[in-house]
Amino acid sequence: MSLRRILTVDKPADLQVLKQVCAPVAAIDEDVKTLAADMLETMYDAPGIGLAAIQIGDLRRVVVMDVGDGEPDDASEDAEPARNPMVFVNPEILWASDELSTYEEGCLSIPDYFDEVKRPARVRVAWLDLDGQRQEREADGLFATCIQHEIDHLNGVLFIDHLSRLRRDRAMTKVKKVMRAKEAA
Repeated sequence: MSLRRILTVDKPADLQVLKQVCAPVAAIDEDVKTLAADMLETMYDAPGIGLAAIQIGDLRRVVVMDVGDGEPDDASEDAEPARNPMVFVNPEILWASDELSTYEEGCLSIPDYFDEVKRPARVRVAWLDLDGQRQEREADGLFATCIQHEIDHLNGVLFIDHLSRLRRDRAMTKVKKVMRAKEAA
């Protein structure tokens, strides 16, 4: 496993990649499994709760997530949820509710910027696991928001694309300023 560089919207070449549509994975082989392991390591290191392959420059339809819904390691009330890493190969939304929910979203490719986004409150998603088995799950809450956000990435859509033009421009300005400050430090 190795850490990969996460592409960010402040770099024109990175943004050009992030706006592309990813290709389906034809076969789940060792290369895809290594990609997924690298993505999980990169996501946890960032730290984040989701990462699409395109965010590290790989144009395959692979997503990793961990929304902290694992069983706690112990029974105490303040126990942290255990890690629950999930890998989605060729994920697709089969159904989305008419009911919407609003979550404050952030993105590893849009550092230090958060904004509210409305999305369907519930979705049914299908994907292949790393054994090549088709899985389906109905999701709500943070899981539903995160999987929609990551599938958007696979289709070249960033969460700021769901915002008004004014808020999207404000986000880009803030990210560029933050990244310049980080580079100067």
